[in-house]
Amino acid sequence: MTPPQAPLSPDEDTPAAVSFRLATLTKRADFLRAARGPRVAKPGFILQMRARPDDPCGATRVGFTCSKKVGNAVARNRAKRRLREIARLVLPQHGKAGTDYVLIGRSGATAERPFKALLADLETALHTLHGARS
Repeated sequence: MTPPQAPLSPDEDTPAAVSFRLATLTKRADFLRAARGPRVAKPGFILQMRARPDDPCGATRVGFTCSKKVGNAVARNRAKRRLREIARLVLPQHGKAGTDYVLIGRSGATAERPFKALLADLETALHTLHGARS
């Protein structure tokens, strides 16, 4: 059995649906550097930001974290999946190049908050952080 393929667009031989993948933070030192930067608390999550002056034209990187206060492994994974999806949808348009973002899940809020409210929270948080720096 073969997996289904994305439909081809009529004028090209490439798939019409292409997903956008963000560069992710993996090293603890990157998370700690972002923790020292500006932050905004929203009802669904906390957003931390760190500009990388040594790499102003580099990729926008993002990290996700949820502590055990959020719940068991199932609850933490659900919260992180929701954070990854809002970052995938919002950061390409509203994020700045050469910047690291860390999204921290909140207990009892990230997994239960309506998805559209999470999207709006991220957009306003980014506007607040970028406005504060300008």
